[in-house]
Amino acid sequence: MKTVTTSSKAVVTSQQLEKSPEHTGSFYKEFRRPIVKILEDLSQPIPQRFIKYKVIKGNRIAFVRWTDLARLMDYFAPGYEWMTTSNFDGTQVCVHGELKIHAAEGIFTRSAVGDEYSSVESYGSSFTNAEAQAFRRACGRWGLGLHLWR
Repeated sequence: MKTVTTSSKAVVTSQQLEKSPEHTGSFYKEFRRPIVKILEDLSQPIPQRFIKYKVIKGNRIAFVRWTDLARLMDYFAPGYEWMTTSNFDGTQVCVHGELKIHAAEGIFTRSAVGDEYSSVESYGSSFTNAEAQAFRRACGRWGLGLHLWR
């Protein structure tokens, strides 16, 4: 069994500020905000322009690309951290991810898992698909995009 660990710290760039979800006087939220305020923002419905649709087994499914979720996290929880550990058993990839938010009161963590068979025939590799799935689920644990799961 192979284990791979990756880590990244999100940094708000000037390009992301120009494309912020809401232009309400400031281009981005303040760093180190109270956790209650961050949770309030993350629990709001995601703006419609970020929601995409795909058909799976005849069902129309709403989803948000992981890249758009990362932009929303940059906006609402600047400086967040995403750390992963990957395991491969020969047939399936499992990615465990931890999404850390830096708030005024300290650092808070929620985690999630994504998995994918190595014989995936869809777009992307089994590793990238499993990590994207884990990231979307971790964002959901923070409240981001929960309205899409019914």
